Amino acid sequence: MGKTFDNGSGHYSLLFLLSVFVYGFIAYKLNSHLIWLFALISLGSWFGTETGYQTNWQNYFLGMNYPLRFVVFGGILVAFCFVLRKKRWLEYFREFTYIVGMAYLFCSLWLLSIFGNFGTINDWLRVKQISLFYWAIISIIVSVAFVLYGLKKKDEIAREFGITFLLINIYTRYTEYLWDNINKTLFFAILGLSFWLIGRKAEKIWNLDSLKIQEK
Repeated sequence: MGKTFDNGSGHYSLLFLLSVFVYGFIAYKLNSHLIWLFALISLGSWFGTETGYQTNWQNYFLGMNYPLRFVVFGGILVAFCFVLRKKRWLEYFREFTYIVGMAYLFCSLWLLSIFGNFGTINDWLRVKQISLFYWAIISIIVSVAFVLYGLKKKDEIAREFGITFLLINIYTRYTEYLWDNINKTLFFAILGLSFWLIGRKAEKIWNLDSLKIQEK
């Protein structure tokens, strides 16, 4: 199909956009979460390729590299779920869209905390990782904000994503800043101890939740 409609412009992102509508229509008719997932992946693919095409495949779109663009994309998708949460036509797909939007948002934030807003890997290699600490702080703040929101509103999805990526961020920073600066035995000892403490705490929480379910 791409070869059939190609006019030499290289604007193949339109095919991804077409697939969004095709998958979306089929998913709506069949009430299929799996096909809806394909629609959301196609939407992300369209966004990435379209922003690349609009800049003639340069490294930045409106001053944003790809991870930062997808932070915006994920944020829009999450906001979309909140704005249209009372619409009946989205009711069946809302939670699933919310989860995918959160995945886009948090995965992109995590990548941004590692690579910053650099356009190429060579630019990133020229700087020390500690110089990107502000992206890490932003990522941690967003994670904590979603944890607090999830606890306040009893939103398990927001809470779980927030907790998961808060831990991922902490361990990423631990590896970035200490791998070359402390003894490897001590590094892994601290890592193992932290895993044990987190696992012990998580087990207590799960047992408490199980008791609450049994009482109901």
